[in-house]
Amino acid sequence: MPELLPADSAMGAVTLRVADLDAMTAYYRDAVTLSVLAADGGRVILGRGTTPAVILEHAPELRHASPGEAGLFHTAIVFDTQEALAAAVYSVARRAPGTFTGSADHLVSTAFYFTDPEGNGVELYWDRDRSLWSWTHGQVEMATLALDPNGFLTEHLTERGAALGEADGVSPFGDASVGHVHLSVGDVASARAFYVDRLGFETTAALGGSALFVSAGGYHHHMAMNTWNSRGAGRRQLALGLGQVEIRVPSADDLGALSERMRHYGVAARDDGRAVTFDDPWANAVRVVTEAEEVPA
Repeated sequence: MPELLPADSAMGAVTLRVADLDAMTAYYRDAVTLSVLAADGGRVILGRGTTPAVILEHAPELRHASPGEAGLFHTAIVFDTQEALAAAVYSVARRAPGTFTGSADHLVSTAFYFTDPEGNGVELYWDRDRSLWSWTHGQVEMATLALDPNGFLTEHLTERGAALGEADGVSPFGDASVGHVHLSVGDVASARAFYVDRLGFETTAALGGSALFVSAGGYHHHMAMNTWNSRGAGRRQLALGLGQVEIRVPSADDLGALSERMRHYGVAARDDGRAVTFDDPWANAVRVVTEAEEVPA
């Protein structure tokens, strides 16, 4: 039985339950520079091209989660060029300046951090070429180095990038998708047992007992789990915030192998032939699909 996710697995869209659908749509569309790919009643899908990145589901009857609960730490959207990242960062700075929380050079990537209007973490980033990443004993070298946002914009913001932040109706450019998802969990040992030993990611980095980074195929990380705000947290109650994390695998055979593996480990998984869905130990919902599922252009 295969024990690892396929090397070319990737993250799919992150679903958020939101109280104010209009305000949240405006943030991810107008500030973050995603496009509305589909909208139907209380559900809005945003992304680039035909690839969804963020799905907003209107759930005004739900409460906000309490501080210290498990759930989403941030959704990390990766841009294919520094120009496209600079355009998005400049757009958020112009349209939602109070949502910026920090920036960092992580050696493998350059990243900018925000909090959306309902408190969900957002990372916008660009990856350095994999040939520039350093690995030691199977662990990727990452750091948190100072990154000056103004210096980055001075170097990489172009005229068409600035236009995205200054004018309505300007079409986004470049590819952008969910590169990784970072979760708040109750403890790292349980996260490793679930996401590595059962789901089939490989560990790429660990920060003692406080954070774990995992991936498929040698990426720096497709998912991370930390206890920085949530140590000891139990299972989540239904609340605003994270609705679902999606992982994409290449084929139906891969999906079937995963379904069999989760059953083998006693994980309650729902398999409808098109997707396998299950909860992690903190009731964070994970849905695994094949790469074929996209929003029609």
